[in-house]
Amino acid sequence: MKAHRRQPLYLAFLLHRVSGLGLALFLPFHFYVLGLSLQGEAALDRFLHWSELPLVKFAEFGLVFLLSVHFFGGLRLLALENMPWSNRHKNYAAIAVAAAFFVACGFLLRAF
Repeated sequence: MKAHRRQPLYLAFLLHRVSGLGLALFLPFHFYVLGLSLQGEAALDRFLHWSELPLVKFAEFGLVFLLSVHFFGGLRLLALENMPWSNRHKNYAAIAVAAAFFVACGFLLRAF
């Protein structure tokens, strides 16, 4: 394994990239659900009833976590590009992941 791949900032880059891929994979499902609303009230109600299952709620937690990680990772990237380099950038990466986790946990607590 190359030495740069063990650095915290490389892991932050990788998490940002994977979260973006996860969000992109979610989009077709999201568009399908939006299409259900066009098919009629009964189809959308069946989906909404299914979405109340605990497993689906936990999957929503994962989705909110991916969205938060991607958002805060993007802010970290903006700081990295627009601020002078310092060793604090590793701290910014850790803060971004922690903030994403707290946002996702807050969503999960409200869902149940």
